[in-house]
Amino acid sequence: MKKWLISMVVLMLLVGCSSDADDQKGKKNDELKEISVVLDWTPNTNHTGLYVAKEKGFFKDEGLDVEIIMPGEAGADQLVASGKSEFGVGYQESITEARVQDVPIVSIGAVIQHNTSGFASPANKSIQSPKDFEGKTYGGWGAPVEQAVLSSLMSIENADIDQLETVNMGDTDFFTAVKRDIDFAWIYYAWTGVEAELRGEKINMIYLTDYTDKLDYYTPVITTNEKMIKDDPDTVKAFMAAVSKGYEYAIENHEDAANILIKAVPDLDPELVKKSQEWLAPKYQDDAPRWGEQKLEVWKNYTEWMFENDLLDKEIDVEKAFTNEFLPK
Repeated sequence: MKKWLISMVVLMLLVGCSSDADDQKGKKNDELKEISVVLDWTPNTNHTGLYVAKEKGFFKDEGLDVEIIMPGEAGADQLVASGKSEFGVGYQESITEARVQDVPIVSIGAVIQHNTSGFASPANKSIQSPKDFEGKTYGGWGAPVEQAVLSSLMSIENADIDQLETVNMGDTDFFTAVKRDIDFAWIYYAWTGVEAELRGEKINMIYLTDYTDKLDYYTPVITTNEKMIKDDPDTVKAFMAAVSKGYEYAIENHEDAANILIKAVPDLDPELVKKSQEWLAPKYQDDAPRWGEQKLEVWKNYTEWMFENDLLDKEIDVEKAFTNEFLPK
């Protein structure tokens, strides 16, 4: 009888401990703060650090339950500025334009340290410099900044932009468009350029940074809004701590990071993701002292360039457009 009583007491204690543990576990999960980060485009290797942070539990370690969402018709900047998503992926150029309109969006980290975009063309088009744009057809998306960049680069080589034809590509991909009705387009080498390598299609690449430092802006960047920074800086700090770990992991472990992205987005071409991740890994931080850091000079240079090219109605206070405050020390 005594043995039975002892056994029952032990059992009750074990059940009680188990119940307490379950309660604590449930409580811990309940305490995770639910937030979202909206992408600028369909998932690609610009976003790998976000997927790594989610898969590796870096967000959870910071007390966050993060949903990665697509932008939809509204666009990432609008969703972030309005507070419908706490964080997003944007671009220095769009943030600069938004700040002119007093839209309270802020860049809190540079995904890639230097601008890796430029004008690409099939090698057989013989476009090797902006001078060669004359007599050719450019395929774009109809943004004023495109014509300003084209004009700026062509003027450096005394080329006449009036001899360049521009058409809207719409949703047509680069490889289809250059075989159909255009000669060159603006691409990110990390994705479309790497895809050309895998296809065995030789292209000529004219990087914007080859011609002027003022076009070495941050693209893409991590964004939030001023209200989030003012009302909930701890969450911003926690989010960026996890995101930084995600990109640092992708820098050091590009193959595993690529597999994490492939697992999260199985519709992506695995070969392209792996090759792109390998190419991009050293570009994330590059010559910066830490991943994500932004320089005032870069923001000033690009803002001045936009103003000089009539892309802004007025100059902005660039110190309010970005911050390094929430990056890990």
